[in-house]
Amino acid sequence: MSWRTSTSAVDNAMRPSRAVNVNASEADVRSICLRHGLAISAIETLLSGGTRVVMVNGAGAQRIRTSFKSKLLTGEVQRTRWVANR
Repeated sequence: MSWRTSTSAVDNAMRPSRAVNVNASEADVRSICLRHGLAISAIETLLSGGTRVVMVNGAGAQRIRTSFKSKLLTGEVQRTRWVANR
């Protein structure tokens, strides 16, 4: 079995995403994560406004969704183009 193939008994479609888009500044998101002891995998400011944060695990993502309940962004967001540093 490839490392890309899920070995979990839970269907991948049933898992919530670790990525959360929030209508808040990057500093605010980092502050909430620090306060709740949540580990961030990746974070970026969105061109369309707000912040995209990817948590290390699903529990952390759910905690962020709960903390920013009224500030969650839904639908399409405009992300910064990724450029490899060489």
